[in-house]
Amino acid sequence: WFSTPVAATPAKAWAALLQPQRWWSDAHTWSGKAANLSLKPEAGGCFCERWPGGSVEHGRVVMVLPQQLLRLDAALGPLQQFALKGALTFSVVSGDDGATTLELQYRVNGSSASGLDQFAPQVDEVLDQQFARLVRFVPNGNPDQPPAPPAVDTGAARRAEISEEWKKSAEEQAAADKAPARKGASAGKR
Repeated sequence: WFSTPVAATPAKAWAALLQPQRWWSDAHTWSGKAANLSLKPEAGGCFCERWPGGSVEHGRVVMVLPQQLLRLDAALGPLQQFALKGALTFSVVSGDDGATTLELQYRVNGSSASGLDQFAPQVDEVLDQQFARLVRFVPNGNPDQPPAPPAVDTGAARRAEISEEWKKSAEEQAAADKAPARKGASAGKR
């Protein structure tokens, strides 16, 4: 179960949720392009992916309460081949203080022979990534993680560089002090 507040009205959060082609990750589609996804938000509606040469139903809408709840019968991705049953529920919760919270809950059931317990952590990780993309998409229309801020140079690198230069200089001076004194090239020759 995933839950987080978002900086948006319930209407805006709901509108964003209904556009998986804009926030779902390309990496977690059959076609490699989230732009091929669509969602029809009504009972019996399809959360589908269509591309030249193929199509897949990721889920079938079983319940819609506009701006509140979207539930799908969905065995996502490779779970389909194991004949598992899944309920994927998105909730938009409006608090008494006017804050909006998005929630995602995914419950999967099936035969013990399916090996579900073996790959459940990976399913959770993928859903966590998709939910994070949705949460980022809601306020500004961009699901991508912002770039890391540039490293702040505290001067430590330059201080280390100077220290190494001093150390090298001291070692060279010590070596020069230990070397026997040399006489000029012409000294001693007559």
